[in-house]
Amino acid sequence: MSVAVFRRRDERAGGGRVDARAYRDGEAHLTRFARSRIGVEAYVEPRTAVTDTTIVLVAATGEWTRRRMPGPQAAHQLAHRLGIPAYDAAVVGYPQRMRDWNSRLADEAKARREI
Repeated sequence: MSVAVFRRRDERAGGGRVDARAYRDGEAHLTRFARSRIGVEAYVEPRTAVTDTTIVLVAATGEWTRRRMPGPQAAHQLAHRLGIPAYDAAVVGYPQRMRDWNSRLADEAKARREI
């Protein structure tokens, strides 16, 4: 009897590894996001012990979305195909407009709860 002590977290949860279809669906979502907004930039997040490589697309308004990618090279290639700049998030961080967007959403949610 073997004990799977070193399984990845999402495998323990029953999710398993992300399959090719999930990546395609993610790319389709990212493509729609990039094509429907202005000033979109990509921020590639490295794989960690808990999550796979991800890519965050941030629009000029600060609105953002995140999806898993097979690896950093695939993320940079997607950004290139979309014609948007790509940055390594671990090196450059995230744009202020993204933090401002998150703050606005939090303030709006708080205001709704107070009504």
